[in-house]
Amino acid sequence: MKQIELDKLQKLLQIIGPYPSTSVVHFSDNNLELSQCIYDYCHAKSYHYQINATDKAFCDQLQQKFDGKEGIRIIDFSLRRPKYLIQGKHYEFLFVTLDLPVDQRDDFLHKAHEILRNSGNILLFVPHGGDEERYSWERLLEKNYYVATNTIDDLFEHYDVIISKKMHGWGDK
Repeated sequence: MKQIELDKLQKLLQIIGPYPSTSVVHFSDNNLELSQCIYDYCHAKSYHYQINATDKAFCDQLQQKFDGKEGIRIIDFSLRRPKYLIQGKHYEFLFVTLDLPVDQRDDFLHKAHEILRNSGNILLFVPHGGDEERYSWERLLEKNYYVATNTIDDLFEHYDVIISKKMHGWGDK
């Protein structure tokens, strides 16, 4: 993953409203600085932050970096899990900064749908300027019962952010 401008990430994080007990989950396979930035924001607001690290070496780095810190949980996470729901926990915001292979995207969105609270938001970081990839993601989001999809394409130099919402009662299986 290319570098994400942390000052601009701070602007994006402001979409997380000032509500108590907010939970944020982040699927990531690299970039300690990005994780630190999200953690700092969540910690300052007393939000819960969980990182589902899909790379074992990255998970080890995260555990060393955040050892003893409050308000964060780091999980060595396999995308092959049959379900993503862990201990019945639901999240208001789900950040995805890993590069998902095309053949895993549909399954990922389906499983991620289950861990979002009603009206929760998923934020996908996709390479900047790829209209075909963006449209592909939008179709998959709609298929997996995400609605109100929008794209922020002018915030980051290398990435567009696709934001979509899980609506109440939609797609409950």
